[in-house]
Amino acid sequence: MSTLTIQNFELSRAFFLNHLEAMNAELADVQPEGFNNNIRWHAGHVLTTAEYFMFDFPKKSSNLPKHYIELFNRGTSPADWKGEVPTLKELQQQLSDQLVRIKEIPEDRLQEKLEKEIFNFKTFGELVNFTVFHETYHLGQMHAIKRVIENQSVKQV
Repeated sequence: MSTLTIQNFELSRAFFLNHLEAMNAELADVQPEGFNNNIRWHAGHVLTTAEYFMFDFPKKSSNLPKHYIELFNRGTSPADWKGEVPTLKELQQQLSDQLVRIKEIPEDRLQEKLEKEIFNFKTFGELVNFTVFHETYHLGQMHAIKRVIENQSVKQV
């Protein structure tokens, strides 16, 4: 099961990165009517959330700038962005680098009990599985945004 968990993470991240690679950076900043965020926000949100779950960001991880929390945390929006915001290319590179670090996590760590339950998950492996689900959920949102952008009128944020 441990090998499968890591393989699922690699698979979902590969699809996620391929989607971003094919994305026009300007389109990634379009926020269609009816959506709370744009594709660049989703990329940053997935990166920041995975860093939080996998590496205890910002307490124990310095791999991302701390201000990513204000940019990409749940409940944030590109409409509220202030200051320096990473480009889509920068987020792609950080997502790719993060995958390398995730693949270095020892498999036996997946069996570790969490110090405190998160969403009723008791082990690190359960949290990794949720992180994969979370990533694929946001990939679906990105696909939907892209289709709307290509097929309807949109507002620019």
